[in-house]
Amino acid sequence: MSVQASHGDVDRRRARRRNGLPVPRRGDLARRLLTDPLLWLTVAAFVLFIICGVLMWYQMVPDREVPGGTLIGLGTDVIPLVARYAAYSLVPITLLYFWADRWRPVYVWARVAFWLVALGWGAFVSTFLSAQINTWAASHLAVMGDGDPASSARAAVFVAPFVEESTKATILFFIAILLRYRWVNRLSGIILAGLSGAGFAFTENILYYGRAYRYAAQTFGQQDPDEVLQEIFFLRGVMTPFAHPLFTMCAGIGLAVAVRAKSKLFRVLAPLIGFLAAALLHMMFNASSTLVDGPQLLLLWGGALLLLATVIGFIIRQLFREGRSVRARLEDYVRAGWLREEDAAAVSRLRTRMRALWHALWRGPRSFWSTIVLQVSLTELAYLRDSLTRGLVDQAGVDREHELLGVVERHRPLAVVTPTGRAPYPRLRGRRRAVEQWAPPSYPGPAGLGGSWPAPPGPAQPLGQTATTYSEVDPRWKPPSS
Repeated sequence: MSVQASHGDVDRRRARRRNGLPVPRRGDLARRLLTDPLLWLTVAAFVLFIICGVLMWYQMVPDREVPGGTLIGLGTDVIPLVARYAAYSLVPITLLYFWADRWRPVYVWARVAFWLVALGWGAFVSTFLSAQINTWAASHLAVMGDGDPASSARAAVFVAPFVEESTKATILFFIAILLRYRWVNRLSGIILAGLSGAGFAFTENILYYGRAYRYAAQTFGQQDPDEVLQEIFFLRGVMTPFAHPLFTMCAGIGLAVAVRAKSKLFRVLAPLIGFLAAALLHMMFNASSTLVDGPQLLLLWGGALLLLATVIGFIIRQLFREGRSVRARLEDYVRAGWLREEDAAAVSRLRTRMRALWHALWRGPRSFWSTIVLQVSLTELAYLRDSLTRGLVDQAGVDREHELLGVVERHRPLAVVTPTGRAPYPRLRGRRRAVEQWAPPSYPGPAGLGGSWPAPPGPAQPLGQTATTYSEVDPRWKPPSS
């Protein structure tokens, strides 16, 4: 029996891996961490980031001796300055992407791992590979001068868009292949692709800002380096900080459609169409910035802003659409009697989810953790139900379904599902000093009626006219005789 059970367990694990479903990890915390594929993907990615970052540093920053003279680098003193300018564009864009990633059914640390991997890939790996390929291609396409890549715009228009978009989108394909179960909707592709593009733009801005600043400093007073830096920052960091994220989001949307599609034709055509759309937009952007100036450039910039507004509206629409989709899938379990009626409505509303976490935070760490587990499990259950109805997973998804329902029931007693009223804030109870109880006044006079002195101890004395007493009259008393 034990041999058959072990074989059955192995078969279930294989079935889950085949469908991309998470495999149960047993043992202590260290063992569970060492068997987590997301952890090893993150570690491998960071090692690759460090290697590419170091190679790019030695290639771009220091001055190098080349045949015929010295190749001026960016310089170590310039990097902190231009990195600060590049961060002005990176920080708000990445925060917007972090805010939009609300429906991924993973815990906070897994979500941060996805963000950092996508952002770091664009900043280090994609930038390094693109620089090598673009330099090689530009040296072969140059039609003027001595082969300097800057002497021809052909590489920037016809080579750079395809090279850069392919290197930025590579991490999306890796995540979709290795962790496709976590790729649950179109927002997943938009956010990861946008972060990869934002990281690429950050490093590219450092290179552009550093070269412009260093060139202005080498011209011996012809141009102020700070003014040159501010001009190029206005063009790249203020006018067009959304360019690279916008291009890569096209590839992300195409790949997200392919991952959740039933048709094999869509699975092939959607990523290809998304990549070609990203490369085409990139090509148009490079051509307009290189060959167009004046009022026509402003007109193209207005068209780019209109496209950006369309993408932002699409993201906001997807946020509401995902809420309705989650509610519709959870209502299947409500009708079957496996979930309660309030579960579908509470988990499908972002505001209710945040209020539930806020209420649970004031109830204690156990309630807070149970609420997090409940929300993540119900969200994963909704997307798993969607995968089952689409035919994306087989019978292994049913086992995971039962497992998630068990997790929900175990954490329900301590979790906050539908918050009502105010959060249970702790009351600040200070130490009150005992107040001495004074006896009420019991005799007339300023002290008793309107004064502040207490009455003397003893029985209560009468007040008013009843308090006045007279001595007895002597009947023999009379006025003195004369």
